[in-house]
Amino acid sequence: MTKWLLVAVTLMLGACASHPNAPMNAATADYSYKIGPGDTLNIVVWRNPELSMSVPVRPDGKISSPLIDDLQAMGKDSTSLARDIEKELAKFIRDPVVTVIVTGFVGPYSEQIRVIGQATKPQILAYKQKMTILDVMIAVGGITDFADGNRATILRTSENNAQYRVRLKDLVKNGDVTANVEMKPGDVLIIPQSWF
Repeated sequence: MTKWLLVAVTLMLGACASHPNAPMNAATADYSYKIGPGDTLNIVVWRNPELSMSVPVRPDGKISSPLIDDLQAMGKDSTSLARDIEKELAKFIRDPVVTVIVTGFVGPYSEQIRVIGQATKPQILAYKQKMTILDVMIAVGGITDFADGNRATILRTSENNAQYRVRLKDLVKNGDVTANVEMKPGDVLIIPQSWF
């Protein structure tokens, strides 16, 4: 029995060692928020209050408003969407000036942070610039009593699904801020269950 326990521990430690530690800094300075399904947009058309309104981005990534049917919004920043709306409105009014303000943030699916496994409340979170793993842990309510927090990994989709080891137990339970790392858009945080 002891022999099998030793083999199991060796395999688990080997699995942990196969992933490098997550880099402390991951955010890039040139990040620009992209509109996604579920976002709420406040469209302001200067000198045309009847065309100004708040609209949701539909699940298909499009928006509709007066004089505009099914305009693609997903994946664009607010400035480029405003220019697209101006082009559409120019068919009906002279020299439209449009401002788009994102008021409810969800973001595109490809940039959302997913937390699975032994989190208190596993869920999907909207990515925010300079978001850290501590921010994620606060949002999901920490880790369960059954979590093996120091064997958690980040699956980084933006780096061809590279996996990095993170020390959630050290961060959340012991307050070790050196275990706090930045997240990237599209990261998946995987928190395994402890075996004993």
